[in-house]
Amino acid sequence: MRRRAWLILLMLFMAESAWADTIVLKSGQRISATNVTVEGDRVYYEAASGRTSVAKSEVERIELGDPLNAGSKSDAASPAPADLPPLVPRVEVSGSNADAARAAVRDGAVDGNYLARLEDEARSGGAPAVTRLAVAYDSAALFEFKRGNMEQALYYLRHGVDAAPEHTSLWLNLGRLQLRRGEYSVALDSLERAQQLAPNNADAALLLGLAYHRTNHLDRTVEEWRRAQLLRPSLGLQGEIARAARELEEERAFRAEESNHFALRYSGSATAMFLPGEVLRVLESHFRDLETQLNFTPPETIAVILYTDQAFSDITGMPSWAGAANDGRIRVPVHGLASVDDRLSRALKHELTHSFLYQKTGGLCPTWLHEGMAQWMAGDRSKKTAIALAGAIEKRQARAQNSGDTAVAAGPLEGQWGQLSTDQAEVLYMLSLAMVETIIGTNGMGDIERLLDAIPAQPSIEAALRSTLGMDYAALQKQTAAYLRRTYPP
Repeated sequence: MRRRAWLILLMLFMAESAWADTIVLKSGQRISATNVTVEGDRVYYEAASGRTSVAKSEVERIELGDPLNAGSKSDAASPAPADLPPLVPRVEVSGSNADAARAAVRDGAVDGNYLARLEDEARSGGAPAVTRLAVAYDSAALFEFKRGNMEQALYYLRHGVDAAPEHTSLWLNLGRLQLRRGEYSVALDSLERAQQLAPNNADAALLLGLAYHRTNHLDRTVEEWRRAQLLRPSLGLQGEIARAARELEEERAFRAEESNHFALRYSGSATAMFLPGEVLRVLESHFRDLETQLNFTPPETIAVILYTDQAFSDITGMPSWAGAANDGRIRVPVHGLASVDDRLSRALKHELTHSFLYQKTGGLCPTWLHEGMAQWMAGDRSKKTAIALAGAIEKRQARAQNSGDTAVAAGPLEGQWGQLSTDQAEVLYMLSLAMVETIIGTNGMGDIERLLDAIPAQPSIEAALRSTLGMDYAALQKQTAAYLRRTYPP
């Protein structure tokens, strides 16, 4: 535990995540960068090597808005398979359209007057004017998304597809955000429209494949991802296609049952006769509990797959002892079980919590809150790690006080955990559970509900914390240490 405590000190000093743009060169090379600006005949940007530039004549387009270290790659419901475009609005600009993208947002707000003027021009100005309008709406949506205002981002995209219905980017961005909100059937409509407009668009095929995957149409998933692979070959996507094809083959002989909120598929060789029905009953019970505590009902049926241990490992790449996985479909190894025991019930509730949080926040729930809530709802508590964890937090705070830098970096809490070592991830799991337990133990589940509601409407997770709990990460961790010592005395 002492080594883990020092790991916490290391993790809490890691840098925050950032937003990146992608510069696409005419050669096909893609450069991930931040603070991209066009000055004269050069495009300037910041990359790992520092501030640099490239000739504007070499640039085909600039894609604004890919997140660096965004989302979770732990066992939380991950937004997309490898090599899938992030579920974030993209703005593709070139030539004179760059001005429209930048002018759509002025002085920290979307310029409604500018959009209205572009709409007037589009009604009488022909295709170039309509293209500028589409770029401006994409830019406005991206701006609002970055601020955490999902509803306003959707508002601009819906207005955009009404005003410029022949522009693929608007339909793609609308589909991205609908996927992010868990509105998979609605996203299918938007993405199918995008593909009709641009049959050779690789992003449309990739996103359609994801939408089909989330709606349990694996045959269409494989078809669309293979189309995308032909359009834009990728080793990462090839791996996803192989996995989806194995999934499809595995599930051809699966049986199916449904309940009010779940579509269950299972291998007859993996399950005892009465287990599938019992799993559905337990899931519905967990669903009602989460629905009450989080004041939210997911809009779509949730897919659940029961596997043999070997099939679970083959499909997910995880060992059978992992308990379960959630990539938009809840996957559980159940070979040899005759009934739902406590371990399986807890695993089901853990993964179902991820589904609720992902959909309630439109994919914006940070990893620490995802994992802390999933553990807490499954019945885990901080008793065994409380004293060591409190001591590590206090040591970090003392060092920060001495250095004059008391802020806590958001990166390790909100970013990807799949790239961390097992020990580092374990420490963050402990910390996330303790932070959630502190919030609930101090003022009840109502504070969690208010925080989740605030996340899509605030520009950052810390802003949501301040608006609902009146504290930032540093204050929350200070309160966490005090709560752990008070609740679990040595």
